[in-house]
Amino acid sequence: MSANTFRKDEPPEHTRFAAYLQALEQVADPEELDLVAMVLTDPDQAMAQSVIARHLDRRAANLCPGPAYEQWARSMTEATARHPFLAQRLREWSLFRVISLGQPWGVDALIASSDWLQRKITVSLEAADALAVLAGHGRTKRIRNAAEANLRSRG
Repeated sequence: MSANTFRKDEPPEHTRFAAYLQALEQVADPEELDLVAMVLTDPDQAMAQSVIARHLDRRAANLCPGPAYEQWARSMTEATARHPFLAQRLREWSLFRVISLGQPWGVDALIASSDWLQRKITVSLEAADALAVLAGHGRTKRIRNAAEANLRSRG
C-alpha cells in the first residue's frame, strides 16, 4: 500500500481508506484473512469497518453463485466475528445466496433482514417466494411496493 499515490492534503484516514481498498482489491486469496484482520486493527474503526464492508460486498458478489463462497464466508465470519455489522452483512450475503440458488431459507430471517438486503433482493432476484414475502412484510413501503411490482412484471 503506497500512500504516495494519494493527495498530500487528504486527511490520514482518507488516505488509509483508499490504500486499504486498493490492497484488498489486489490481495491474493491466501493473504486475504491476514489483510482483513490487519485493517480491522486500525484505530478509526468506522473507517476500517467501512472498508471491510465494501470488500465483503465485492467479494461476496463475485463468489456468491459458486462453491468457493461457502469456505470464503466461513473464514470471513471468523475474521469479522467481533464486529456485529460485518457479521450481519455476511449472514445476509449467505441468505441472499441461498435464495438466489433456490435453496431452502427461512421466512423469519428474510423478514428480520436489513433494508439493504431486502432492497437488493427486490431489484436483483426473481425468486417469487422471496418477493412475495417482501411484498407482504418488507421493512418499508418502498420495499413492499418494489417487491410487488417485481412480482407483477414477472406475471
